[in-house]
Amino acid sequence: AAYALVRPPGHHAMADRGMGFCVFNNAVVAARQAQRVHGAERILIVDWDVHHGNGTQAAFWSDPSVLFISLHQDDLYPVGWGARDQVGIGEGEGFTVNIPLPAGAGNRAYGEAFTRIVTPISRQFDPDLVIVSAGQDASVFDPLARMSVTLAGYRAMMEAMLAVAADCCAGRVVVTQEGGYAAEYAPYCSATIAQTLV
Repeated sequence: AAYALVRPPGHHAMADRGMGFCVFNNAVVAARQAQRVHGAERILIVDWDVHHGNGTQAAFWSDPSVLFISLHQDDLYPVGWGARDQVGIGEGEGFTVNIPLPAGAGNRAYGEAFTRIVTPISRQFDPDLVIVSAGQDASVFDPLARMSVTLAGYRAMMEAMLAVAADCCAGRVVVTQEGGYAAEYAPYCSATIAQTLV
């Protein structure tokens, strides 16, 4: 298991341009590196940043070797990305799973989404590596978003990802830092996730 404390974040970056504070898409680069250099065939990327990971979705839109799952505040940023009916195209159809949640959803909604959708689909995909795009801005203390996730919620999501990794790929999981900038909460969310990893 590894935690990449990277800045800038990456999940909005497209192949030809940066956006949303993102320059290079760290999760995409890591996934391709794992496939091309380390022989991983199937990569799972779960993105729980409050904003949709449009750059990651675009990178693997037609690629069945990467399952991309995004949980995010419905239609927050970027507008037009992350709807439930955005599921991929061609051979990649069904390998993009968007879970837009209403503002104020909180720990209970995220927990249900993991139990009913994220974990079963992830186990069915049976990845060789799990990558988590860990945005901290779904926090109850974020001044811009409205998702109301607490430290207990972040711990539960990380535990769910560790369980999938343990069952499918000998515990191989990489967490990469995404959004969340306020000093009032981001360090505590990050520390909780790191603590759960160890």
